[in-house]
Amino acid sequence: MQLNKLAIAMALTGAATSALAATETQPEEAIEHVVVSSRVYTPLREVATSVSVVTQEDIQLRGYANLADVLRVQPAIHVTSSGGMGSATSLRIRGEEGYRTLVRVDGVDISDPTGTQVQPRVGQLLSNNINRVEILRGTQGLVYGADAGGVINVQTGHTEEGVYGGLRAEAGRYDTTNLSAEVGAGTQYVDAYLSVADYSTDGFNSRVDDDELQDDDGYDNTTVHAKVDVHATDRLTLGFVARNNEGEGEFDHCYSGGYVDDCTSEFSQQNLRLSADYALDSGHHQLAYAKTRVDRENFTLGESSYLTKGTIERVEYIGDTQLNDVYRLVYGVDWEEESITTAQQSRSQTGYYTELQTNPTDNFFATAGLRYDDNEDFGQHVSYRLSSAYLWQVNDGELKLRGAYGTGFRAPSLYEIEYNRGPYAYAPASETDLKEETSKGYEIGLEYRVSGATSFEVVYFNQEIEDSIYFDLASYSGYLQDLGTSYSEGVELIGQWAISNQWRIDANYTYNHTEDTDGEQRSRRPRQLGNVGVTYQTDQFTASANVRLVADAVDNGTPLKDYALIDLSARYDFSDNLSVFGRLENALNEDYQDLSDYNTSAAALHAGVSYTF
Repeated sequence: MQLNKLAIAMALTGAATSALAATETQPEEAIEHVVVSSRVYTPLREVATSVSVVTQEDIQLRGYANLADVLRVQPAIHVTSSGGMGSATSLRIRGEEGYRTLVRVDGVDISDPTGTQVQPRVGQLLSNNINRVEILRGTQGLVYGADAGGVINVQTGHTEEGVYGGLRAEAGRYDTTNLSAEVGAGTQYVDAYLSVADYSTDGFNSRVDDDELQDDDGYDNTTVHAKVDVHATDRLTLGFVARNNEGEGEFDHCYSGGYVDDCTSEFSQQNLRLSADYALDSGHHQLAYAKTRVDRENFTLGESSYLTKGTIERVEYIGDTQLNDVYRLVYGVDWEEESITTAQQSRSQTGYYTELQTNPTDNFFATAGLRYDDNEDFGQHVSYRLSSAYLWQVNDGELKLRGAYGTGFRAPSLYEIEYNRGPYAYAPASETDLKEETSKGYEIGLEYRVSGATSFEVVYFNQEIEDSIYFDLASYSGYLQDLGTSYSEGVELIGQWAISNQWRIDANYTYNHTEDTDGEQRSRRPRQLGNVGVTYQTDQFTASANVRLVADAVDNGTPLKDYALIDLSARYDFSDNLSVFGRLENALNEDYQDLSDYNTSAAALHAGVSYTF
C-alpha cells in the first residue's frame, strides 16, 4: 500500500512536470491579487507565503453545501466531523489544531468564544453566495493575532453596476433541500448586497454505537448576510457588514444521568462590522469595529442540559504607506475582548504590529514583520514573520523560489482555565497551572507558473508547537500541558494544468509526518492527503470529477482505514441566466470514517436549478 501511495505522489509530480507545456505568459492585466497574506492588496506573484485561492466558479461547480467540504479538497487541509452538516467540525491546516485556524467572513472573525477552545464553527458555515476564499497556510499570526496557525479569508457577493441577483434551489438524498437568494445593487455612491440561505436535511445516524434508536440526525440552518459600502468621498468609504446564522441539529451520545442518543442543539451567531477606509496616494488607512455574539444550547430528552453565551469584540486599525519605489510599510493596532457571559468570564488582548515590504528589483520581494501582544492574563509576547521570494523567467513561464518563517503563541482559553478550577476537575489537572503554547514554523517553496491556468508548486514545511494543551483522556481529570515539542513536517505538491480549452486538471498531494512529545503520530492528522480533479468545460456544459485520498490516519491511537472518495458534478447553462446542475457525492458508496466513533454519508445524489439576473 505504501508503494502504491508513493507511486501516486510521484505520478502527480511527473504529470505536473510534463504538463508544463506551451501556453502564453499571463498578461499583465490578468495578474491576480490577494489580501490574505498581509491584509493589503498584493499581486499573488509577489507573495512569499503559501496561499491558495478558491473562486466562485469552483464553489458552484463542486456544489458542496458546507464550506468545510469546499475546503477539504484544498492542499494540506483535513476536516473531521462528528456526523453530518451542523455537527462539531474541525478544520486542520498542515496538521495543526482547528482552533489555530482563523476564519474571517467579510472581515469578521466568526470564532466561538464559548467552546472548549476559541475556534470557528465551520460545520455551521454554508457555502451559498460565497464569492471567493483565500487560504493562508502556516504560522501566520503577524497581522491577525499571534495564535493564527492558518487563515481562511471568505468574501461574499460581488460588486457591479446596476441591480443584480439570483435564485438557487437544490434537493437531494436524506430529504435535503438547499435554497438561497441574493440581490445586490451598485452605483457611484453605494454598493449593497443581501443574501438569504435556508438548508434542511433529515441526515443520517451519526454515532457508530447508537445500537438502540438508529435514528437520523437532521439539521436546519438559516443564514442572512448583508453588507453595504458607502463611497462618502473619492477617498473615504464607509462599510457595514451584518450576519445572522441560526442552526438547529440532532446528535447522539449526550449525557442526562447516563448517555442517550436523542439530543438536539441550537446554535445562534450574530456578526457585525463597521469600518471606515481612507485612501491616500501613498496608501490606505482603515479603522474597524466588529462584534460576534454566540448562543449555544443543548437539549436532552426535551430538557435543556447546557446553555452558554459569549461575545468577541474587536477594534482594529490597519494602515499601509508606500515609502518610495522600493519600500512599503504595513502597520496596525488591534484590541480584542472575548467573553463567556453565562460564566461571567472575560479577557482582553492588545496587539501592535508592523511589517516592512521591499522589492529592490522587479524580481525580488521580501518582508520583515514584528508583533507585540499584551494579554490580560498571560502577559507580553513578541512574535515575528520573515519572508522572501525571487522570480526569474524560464522559457514562456516564471519560476519563483520563496521561503517564510513565523512564530506565535496561544493563551489557554477561558473554558480550559475555568474547567481546571471547577468542581469537575481533579488531580492532576486541578493542580496544573496552564501556560501559553508557543509555535514556530518555516517553509520553502518552488513554483513554476506558465499562465493563470497552468502552474506547479512544491513546498516543504516544518511547524512546531511547544507545551500544547490537551484534555486528559486517560483519567478525565481536566486539561493538561504536554510539556515539550509536537511537530508537523511535510511536503505539498500542487498543480493545475490547462490541457486544452476544454480540459483542466487540478491536483494536490500532502505528505505530513506528525509526532507528539512521546514520539507518537498525532491524532486525526492523516499522513497522506491527495486530490485529483478533472474538469471538462464548453460554452454551455461543465462537468467535474474529483478523487480524494486520505491515508495513514489514527484517532486517539486507533488506526483508521485508508479511503478514496469520488465526487461527480455537472452543470448545463440553458442561457446566460438559467442553469441546471447536479452532483453525486461519494459516488462509489465508500464506507469510511474520519473519526472512529462517527459515521459518514453514503452515496448522495443532489440536483437543482439556478437563475440569475
